[in-house]
Amino acid sequence: MGPDFSPKMSVKSLTPQQIVRIHQLFRQAKFDDPSGDILSPAGEYNLRLGIIKELHPDMVATFSGSAQVFEGHPFIVEAGVSVGGKDVKQGLNVFRFANRIPLLFEQGADVVTRTAMKRINWNSYKINQTQDKIGVFVSIVSTKIPFKGTGKEYIGDDISEIASAVKTAIQQCCNQLKSKIVKRIHAREQQERKRNLSKYIPSATAAIYDLLKQTTIVHASKKRRFRDDNADLLKQVSVNSLTKDTFREKLAQHVEKVDYEMGLEYATQTGVNEEPREDIYIESLDEDKKNLIDLQSPIFVFRLYH
Repeated sequence: MGPDFSPKMSVKSLTPQQIVRIHQLFRQAKFDDPSGDILSPAGEYNLRLGIIKELHPDMVATFSGSAQVFEGHPFIVEAGVSVGGKDVKQGLNVFRFANRIPLLFEQGADVVTRTAMKRINWNSYKINQTQDKIGVFVSIVSTKIPFKGTGKEYIGDDISEIASAVKTAIQQCCNQLKSKIVKRIHAREQQERKRNLSKYIPSATAAIYDLLKQTTIVHASKKRRFRDDNADLLKQVSVNSLTKDTFREKLAQHVEKVDYEMGLEYATQTGVNEEPREDIYIESLDEDKKNLIDLQSPIFVFRLYH
């Protein structure tokens, strides 16, 4: 503060230069951000339950951000995004909350509405903004809600910290939904591919079997010789060891195998483990094995002593 300042100085004795100096020091001072422990957000669990209860959506994702600060006041943004549901209009349906109280009026100027409408690229998350039934829920909890207007019915879009937090929260929910939507699309495409392949199994079986029958006649007339492995196949066809039903069954098994391998490859690429689970059996205890339990599977045996 300098030699001109003293802890015992009265306010009246301060000169204009000293007041300016104090003001400069306050502007340069660094204060710790206030903690968000004093806030009471609804929580992701309650937010998810409320969305499911009211809308009955096909998919829902929630996110609760960490405490942030604007103008010295802590705030927390919670968001939920749902797709589908009962009695939900097509397009964006925005639901806004401030300190856990719903905001019902002047929705168009609110930071949540503007962010959902203009700052989120829904197509990049496999969501159609105009055709899908989208529910956007955002709750802002703070010691000071920056309401606009005399009715305090909407939150202004002019505070960059809140606008950025709202956008991040909605995007986090959309990322969760995107992974679910991609899995659903892949499963639907996999079923369609399997159905298409299975549809041609009878025709393919008949064509292959008729070709082998004709080849068997050529082989029997000794007009053309085949390798031993091919000759064995033709012999099985000629004596009816291999029939159309056999080929049809083998083709169906091959379709199942290819479908599983393609699904496993997709799961590996996306980091999702979709391998079938192995059954584990608990071995019955004999009189001389009362102190141990074996957990057995085709891969390992895990023995518990007690």
